[in-house]
Amino acid sequence: MNKSELIEALSKREGLTEKKAIEVINLLFKGFTEELQNGGRIEIRGFGSFVVRNYNAYTGRNPKTGKNIKVSPKRLPFFKVGKELKERVDGKGGDKDPDRG
Repeated sequence: MNKSELIEALSKREGLTEKKAIEVINLLFKGFTEELQNGGRIEIRGFGSFVVRNYNAYTGRNPKTGKNIKVSPKRLPFFKVGKELKERVDGKGGDKDPDRG
């Protein structure tokens, strides 16, 4: 599912206009992004959590030329799947309604 499909699904399921669904999704993504940029953590019970992991600088190798290159330190988002989602995807999930948290 991509962003436009998510907007369409939200619009249909909740009876929202496409414009309102776009606003909701953009607000959600903006909030997630800002929280991660500020070093925060996002946890959605039963789904998973997002955190930012810090990676140190290191010397890498360009696979085309074979030359060594310096890779700068970086911060990257990381997703850890929740137990309930893991079980549902694996077909071992219970009868819990995903809409009721």
